Amino acid sequence: MQASQRDFEKAQNDLKTLKKDPGNDAKLKLYALFKQATQGSCNTPKPGMLDFVNKAKWDAWNSLGSLSKDEARQSYVELVNNLISSEGPAKDSSQNTGQKYETLEVVSKDNMTKIFLNRPEKKNAITLQMYKEIGLALDEAAKDDSVITVLTGYGDYFCSGNDLNNFTNIPPEGKEKMASDAAVVLQAFVDKFIDFPKPLIAVINGPAVGISVTILGLFDIVYATDRATFHTPFSQLGQSPEGCSSYTFPRIMGLSKAVEVLLFNKLLTAHEACKLGLVTEVFPDSTFQKEVWERLKAYGELPKNSLAFSKQLIRETEKKNLHAVNVQECERLRERWLSEECMNAIISFFQNKAKL
Repeated sequence: MQASQRDFEKAQNDLKTLKKDPGNDAKLKLYALFKQATQGSCNTPKPGMLDFVNKAKWDAWNSLGSLSKDEARQSYVELVNNLISSEGPAKDSSQNTGQKYETLEVVSKDNMTKIFLNRPEKKNAITLQMYKEIGLALDEAAKDDSVITVLTGYGDYFCSGNDLNNFTNIPPEGKEKMASDAAVVLQAFVDKFIDFPKPLIAVINGPAVGISVTILGLFDIVYATDRATFHTPFSQLGQSPEGCSSYTFPRIMGLSKAVEVLLFNKLLTAHEACKLGLVTEVFPDSTFQKEVWERLKAYGELPKNSLAFSKQLIRETEKKNLHAVNVQECERLRERWLSEECMNAIISFFQNKAKL
């Protein structure tokens, strides 16, 4: 049964009720189906290569070919209905100790502050809002009564890195403003890890990509499941390292291995990352959660001030260097984000995803 015009209009209104960003793939499909349902096949000139937002939209619309208006309208309604149903019933935020956060869940228990990345449907990809919320959670954890702080993720991924939709939300002031603002957010984010005063532990529950890998050199302990992988595909996206990894990775794993990882996109298994010193210990996935949280619970019973002061002795001499590296990396990334090389790489990424 074909969707009626009334169903189509209702779907447009229902779309506005979504609580979470459906992601770039879904938004491109919705855009394309809407244009096809209302105007028919793509009939506008192809945007220039550097206009990557409008080019991605044009490619999505053009890919529908000769799909009829009725078929496009039906597909649009079905897609909206699927997005609405996938969110499920609203959660009772009154039971959530982290209710101030939209992209995280923060739980304090057993003398631990646990920060969970909470976008499992997006593989915990980090949005600009998420950057700010993680920084806020770290600020609060630094001041609370917890002994240790733990960062982990919900779902199959620890974190898939930057949400590349961050690069599509260009403000009226232009790409320069977007790049400058993003560099400020990133620098402030990494500074939080450099300055964190308590033992900071990463529990890597699945694959880690990009920024979620590079900041691991700023953690005190990194525990990983044996199905985790570690990937920093910066050159594939026309970008450069961040998270102080240009400094910490050569010190942790040696220069040649760091070059392989940061320049030539080498993907590390959990055991390879452990052998190189990036990961502290690897656990079988079947027992990972049980073993790790039992161990962390024991750490939480240790004297709070003793741990904090000992960490400061170990880390203090490096802070000045780390902050200087963070500034340099963010400035280089700001330049990269404005480069034609980076823009073309991101366009290719979105095009490849649209074909899947």
